[in-house]
Amino acid sequence: MTGAKVLIECLREQEVEVIFGYPGGAVLPIYDALYDVKDIRHVVTAHEQNATHAADGYARATGKPGVVIVTSGPGATNTVTGIATAYMDSVPMVVFTGQVATSLIGRDSFQEVDIKGITTPITKHNFLVKDVDELADVIRKAFMIARSGRPGPVLVDIPRDVQVAKTNYIKTKIDAPEAARDPFRPETYKRQKIDKILDRAVELIENSKRPIILAGGGVTISCASQTLLSFARHIGSPVVSTLMGLGSFPAANELFLGMVGMHGTRYANYALTGSDLIIAVGTRFSDRVVSDRKRFGNGSKIIHIDIDAAEIDKNVTSHVSLLGDVGNMLEALVGKVSSKNHEDWLSEIQKWKDEYPLKWDESSALNPQYIIEKLSNLTNGRAIVTTEVGQNQMWTAQFFKFQKPRTLITSGGLGTMGYGLGASMGACIGRPDMQVINIAGDGSFKMNLTELTTISRYRLPIIQLVLNNSSLGMVRQWQNLFFDERYSHTSLGGNVDFIKLAKAFDIEGVRVTDNSQVEDVLKYALDKRGPILIECVVHPDEMVLPIVPPGKSIDVLID
Repeated sequence: MTGAKVLIECLREQEVEVIFGYPGGAVLPIYDALYDVKDIRHVVTAHEQNATHAADGYARATGKPGVVIVTSGPGATNTVTGIATAYMDSVPMVVFTGQVATSLIGRDSFQEVDIKGITTPITKHNFLVKDVDELADVIRKAFMIARSGRPGPVLVDIPRDVQVAKTNYIKTKIDAPEAARDPFRPETYKRQKIDKILDRAVELIENSKRPIILAGGGVTISCASQTLLSFARHIGSPVVSTLMGLGSFPAANELFLGMVGMHGTRYANYALTGSDLIIAVGTRFSDRVVSDRKRFGNGSKIIHIDIDAAEIDKNVTSHVSLLGDVGNMLEALVGKVSSKNHEDWLSEIQKWKDEYPLKWDESSALNPQYIIEKLSNLTNGRAIVTTEVGQNQMWTAQFFKFQKPRTLITSGGLGTMGYGLGASMGACIGRPDMQVINIAGDGSFKMNLTELTTISRYRLPIIQLVLNNSSLGMVRQWQNLFFDERYSHTSLGGNVDFIKLAKAFDIEGVRVTDNSQVEDVLKYALDKRGPILIECVVHPDEMVLPIVPPGKSIDVLID
């Protein structure tokens, strides 16, 4: 069997249902092998970057690894931003790149690039396969590494001569215990006596009067949302979330305070600052959450639960660290901690919630916050929402009330503008039972809008909600607040007609200019179940508030 056909058979072993890719000379043998394949769907994107974003969105929406196939040289380098995005947010993905023949490697051959070297810092592991006899085992290892432990992207570079060379193929499956091991991510911690550490954590929880749970993206990754809900109820603790943790705890629950950090609610930031115990679950304490690390958690004990030893004490020093799957650790704690009731603490927080609700300037003709809140209400918070990066992302985090895990898909760590459109395609293909909505700013949307051709071609029923303020909104906001209103090169102009643009791709377009139009247009779009673009013309002075100024403690906010 040729190496190209071995790849197809290995994808079947891994139960791959969808591939996102773009053909080219160095992968022609693979695409020829795909010609008669009926049981694996292949989606051709308009650009290789968006193949990775689509695979990323597919993985986040389904929990299954996303798969990408692209050609060598520029095809491979075009995937770098998408791979880095997945790496920063711990998304399982396997990227197959074509490479020039092994005899041509290192000779500056046409469309040759050292993609293995380029992606080493942004992959969990990567491979260059020079022997077809090793190909099947490498592919199996790639999927195992991508899935296991803290998930992440893996790249497999396959030279063209390896794709056409023949080898004996033996079908196999890696069993569950083997798949759970990750030989390429060795433990850096010495093995701990977990029972003693659990007892120390239990003691802190038992003695706490003002506990708070900080939920991160690891809760969703470990499928531990229900366990977290049980744990929070059991110990009577309020819950705040990082951006990546939104959806891991139901927003409608009375214990939930919303997002914390730079654009968190004032009451969430006050509660985190005023707590005596922070139970951090599956989070890396990013700068957008903690702001001034020296003042974060002063007066609080910290329990940090995470599967990745490298995250323990990296940004914030913990008093007790529980290294392992967060779901398992929470279950162990529930079994050891007595039931708690913190009515006084919750009453104090309720006063903050009443005093400092999220709000917006109602004198504006069209409020982006109102649009997203209305969308949340109409969908009951149960749609899958992808976002671009910037103001649109933060307004979504603040005003859309996510009730289920894997319903917010956004670039948290890398902050990739242009991410949401590609991710919405992958999410839509992975979860055809769910309404998918991409919330974008006009700046981010313009970066990868060529993917409208993919949406049109496959008739993907995605709502593109473009908040058009004719500027790079978040950068302009910072220029307003911290650079004396010196708006240097952030005005994009209003010369793009998004309605005509949508029509050019055979997609319906609707323009909204006033709050009075919002509900009817959103209802129409939700009922349509077909691709549609909604342009919402908003004022460039609209801001995401509150905001923690750079370098300040998270309880110091501008609103």
